Amino acid sequence: MRLVQKNDELTHIVAAWRAEGKIIGLVPTMGWFHQGHLSLMEMAGSKADKVVVSLFINPIQFGQGEDLSTYPYDLGRDMRLAEKTGVDLLFAPAVADIYPAGFQTCVSLKKLTQGLCGASRSGHFDGVATVVAKLFNLVQPHLAIFGEKDYQQLAVIRQMVKDLNFNLEIFGHPIVRESDGLAMSSRNSYLNKEERQHALCLYTSLQYAKEQVKKAGSKLPVATLTEEVRRIINATPTCAVDYVEIVDKETLLPSEYIEKNSLMALAVKINNRVRLIDNALLDPQEGALPDKK
Repeated sequence: MRLVQKNDELTHIVAAWRAEGKIIGLVPTMGWFHQGHLSLMEMAGSKADKVVVSLFINPIQFGQGEDLSTYPYDLGRDMRLAEKTGVDLLFAPAVADIYPAGFQTCVSLKKLTQGLCGASRSGHFDGVATVVAKLFNLVQPHLAIFGEKDYQQLAVIRQMVKDLNFNLEIFGHPIVRESDGLAMSSRNSYLNKEERQHALCLYTSLQYAKEQVKKAGSKLPVATLTEEVRRIINATPTCAVDYVEIVDKETLLPSEYIEKNSLMALAVKINNRVRLIDNALLDPQEGALPDKK
């Protein structure tokens, strides 16, 4: 595996791969790899001849008071994990290489970013879309892999690719969970033992929602179910709801009724310090969450 930190070196290598007819897969990340990240890399390896992983803690997607300065980072650790997973190139640029002096361009989506995380993290998805667009232009991949835990992010990237005519295919990877159901996240490393146990309310509340939908189907009022889930989370020590929403999985607009395409999305703050997200489809034909490992 090659570690590359300069844009010119990256574009030279991937251009040579393309000239050889290689299929290139990209996995954009902010590092501190866990099994969820590694699963994205493995998926890319199954679909591409060459896998590029970017490791860049993107400052413009963090808002005021968020955890940019404390976000976990260990390049050596992540290099070892990526190499074991079969990654061909790890791209870890400096901020000045991605946003040189005078940088002033922003990629912004108008509709998909209005609700859910976009409502409480102003400018977050502008930062995500901008850096991903730059990565697509630098790497010129044939495909890119994103995790479905960040469901709104995945929807934003798909829309951007469609709107701006990027010539690549976007794949979503199912949520990867710990043995007790907690969705894997780099931010889980912030949790102490007690907070880690409390964080399970995200998974248990989604399980509860799926069970209620299975029992009542579309007859269950959306407002009733979201209020019950809010109650479960807020009753958990140290946990407070940021949002609980049921939306259409394609448009991310609020659902009037619970249908096959309805998605429940959650954001929870733990000790007003760690913000975690999770989601699940609410299909009356399904039972428990299928993604627990």
